[in-house]
Amino acid sequence: MNRKVTIIGSGFSSLSASCYLAKQGYEVALYEKNDSVGGRARQLTKEGFTFDMGPSWYWMPDIFERFFGDFGKKPSDYYHLDKLNPAYKIYFSEDSISIGDSMESICGEFERLQPGSARYLRRFIAKAQKNYQIAINDIVYRPGLSPLELVTPDTIVRVGQFFKTISGEVRKHFKNPKLVATLEFPVLFLGAKPSDTPAFYSFMNYADFGLGTWHPRGGMYKVIQGMKALAESLGVTIATNSPVEKILVRDGKSVGVQVHGTTIESDLVVSGADYHHTESLLEEKYRQFSPAYWSKKVFAPSSLLFYVGFDKKITGVEHHNLFFDTDFGQHAIEIYDAPQWPSKPLFYANFPSVTDREMAPDGCEAGFFLIPIAPGLEDTPQFREQYFDIIMKRFREITGEDARAHIRFKESFCVNDFIEQYNAYKGNAYGMANTLRQTAFLRPGLKSKKVKDLFFTGQLTVPGPGVPPALISGKLVSDLIIKSNKQVV
Repeated sequence: MNRKVTIIGSGFSSLSASCYLAKQGYEVALYEKNDSVGGRARQLTKEGFTFDMGPSWYWMPDIFERFFGDFGKKPSDYYHLDKLNPAYKIYFSEDSISIGDSMESICGEFERLQPGSARYLRRFIAKAQKNYQIAINDIVYRPGLSPLELVTPDTIVRVGQFFKTISGEVRKHFKNPKLVATLEFPVLFLGAKPSDTPAFYSFMNYADFGLGTWHPRGGMYKVIQGMKALAESLGVTIATNSPVEKILVRDGKSVGVQVHGTTIESDLVVSGADYHHTESLLEEKYRQFSPAYWSKKVFAPSSLLFYVGFDKKITGVEHHNLFFDTDFGQHAIEIYDAPQWPSKPLFYANFPSVTDREMAPDGCEAGFFLIPIAPGLEDTPQFREQYFDIIMKRFREITGEDARAHIRFKESFCVNDFIEQYNAYKGNAYGMANTLRQTAFLRPGLKSKKVKDLFFTGQLTVPGPGVPPALISGKLVSDLIIKSNKQVV
């Protein structure tokens, strides 16, 4: 008889785990609290406009190829990818940088701002490429069970990079503050300040400059839809509007879940929901971590998001746009060191309809705006409007486009919504940051130490935050389950 697995949540990691387990013959049922699958990667459609509500960057295409390849498929079986050129544009107070789709064009931009810097950039990216190969081959596909997983011939000779920071490495040869900000930007996807992120994570710079930025036509949700179709083709059953209210434990072993007051029995439970929330579904004696444990952890930022439909095309912008016209360091302090609403926030603006006509009606533009903020802040309609005013004013000053005069509608999403819709600890948007003390085996584990046959996956566990790591996390937890099951048999 096939072993029954209950999976909580339907984000990237849960869908990934469901596919791997179903392929191995497990009977998999997935339960999602919201009315559509995807977790944080849901989609909003309104008046002919389409918005990815969460992840909007498609990086590390090789990870997606590897995932679908494990099932004899290709990403192109489910969605069409376009490589963006420019990948993105960074606006500063008096200048901007366009990151092209080749090292040649990127080096040209670096030379323009700091003559002679292209030579250092090529060295930096070559080192980052080697780190990427080591990370993918030796580190991120390991389950975080032991510190020995990090010990390989390649990592031993690079041990110093785990105790130096990205910020320090970048500043060795790049003196122009705009170039420094450009090179520090990619590690923000890891959820921590560049000054707290190990230098080894420069592999994110290779993911950026070396592998490029892509767009699934129709939005990132096309990836979720592809994974859902794959899961269902493998026999996974998916129930939406089905919040898990309790994880059932008998004699120290998980035996199922409770949904809408009904007991659903299974042999194993895997949770891709927020780790902290998942443990709240257990009796206190079965929880691994105390409130004090979570309060001491460095969490990635939350976000204030706006989804805006414009009744005209917005000129002078690209698909991805970063507004770094204020102090990067000060905003970071107000997220991590002295949590507060930022005094002069950096922000990100995504106009997918610049390159994808599916995302907005003809002659219109879909705009997604994101301000990173500290988790746990007071979230009120007044704060949301105040910060929308701030970024719209800056947007007009920098681009010359009075976009606010052409708003058809606006929706917002912030801390309260992350808590209510995703059960996110303090309303975090990206999980737990990848700092040195929160890497690999130092993160909350894939397997419960107190409840047999209870497993975890997603951005608070191994390997960390981000969409590609979430795909990998699903594979890691399924491998762990399959291995455990073989040992039992």
